[in-house]
Amino acid sequence: MKFKSVSKSWLFLISSTEFINTHLSLSVNNKDFKRHKLILRFDPPYCSLQDCSFSSLFSCSVTEAFDLDYPVKNCNKFLSIVGSVNGLICVAIEEKYLFIWNPSIRKCNKLPDSRASMNGNSCYMYGFGYDEIHDDYRVVAGFRSWNSCKVDIYSVNKDSWRSIDDFPSGVLFMKSGVFVNGKLHWAYSDVQSVISYDAWSVISINLPDGKWGKVEQPCYGEGVFDFTMGVLGGDLSVFCNYERIRADVWVLKEYGVKESWTKMFTINLPYDPVGYQYCPLFCLSNKGGILFQFGSTFMIYNPKDDSIRYSEITCYNAFYEAYIFIESLVWPISTKPRMQQQPRLEKLR
Repeated sequence: MKFKSVSKSWLFLISSTEFINTHLSLSVNNKDFKRHKLILRFDPPYCSLQDCSFSSLFSCSVTEAFDLDYPVKNCNKFLSIVGSVNGLICVAIEEKYLFIWNPSIRKCNKLPDSRASMNGNSCYMYGFGYDEIHDDYRVVAGFRSWNSCKVDIYSVNKDSWRSIDDFPSGVLFMKSGVFVNGKLHWAYSDVQSVISYDAWSVISINLPDGKWGKVEQPCYGEGVFDFTMGVLGGDLSVFCNYERIRADVWVLKEYGVKESWTKMFTINLPYDPVGYQYCPLFCLSNKGGILFQFGSTFMIYNPKDDSIRYSEITCYNAFYEAYIFIESLVWPISTKPRMQQQPRLEKLR
């Protein structure tokens, strides 16, 4: 970013699509995660974000976190991270207002309100992903009122929302969708009164056409478990936590093929007096270690010797959730001013 100020030719080069895409490719494929960072979200009364080096979690026992400048900082508003892709982060404020933000280049843009949010409804589901077919970034948001639910999808290229028809009503076990294979995924049940997780399924929305569907699951076996969906090595993954005693990690090796679900690991979990539900980041290091969030610290599991070690982050308070993002120069938002809606004139009688 500093080199943009050296000369006009450097500014043109660094701002070019080819340079930005090459830079992104190098960052994504860096096996040591040198361009990956971890963003930490803190709940009220702090309502803040910090970031830290991601690679140092694997090599150091203690990692330092730093404050971030982000949309509506210091306004004491409840903030949620919708998702991250290609260095862009989608942020929700008060479960109503959505922003797309690139912290590496310090650019941010508020999305226009969808028709459902303009009616004062609160968001009950959302997701953020990349439509590779149309080279477009998309945001999915579901809004629920007292008698209905409505799901909309936003296109960055078109700078507009459209509705997803016939999206099934039911219970979602997770708010933010998991982005894999051009689709966003949520854990879902069509049973309104859910007592256990036995009746859950995986529902998806295909970003290019906005159509929803279901992903077939493996036979998990007997027992009661909590679960978390994530991504491991670019594949859809499910983390089954059996009463905080052991956990199975399942990976969908070939998307859309039920038989390709594979149980990769069974982890004997350490004693957990606090009762944290393990929330894995599902990140696999180049040495085979798997990183999981454990409360406000991190656990690294080594499947080679079945060992577990911990990595802590120095921050001013216990954080609630963490997301991985990549440093990039990507900014797909047009600099053209957004068209203002013209007032509707009624015919005088």
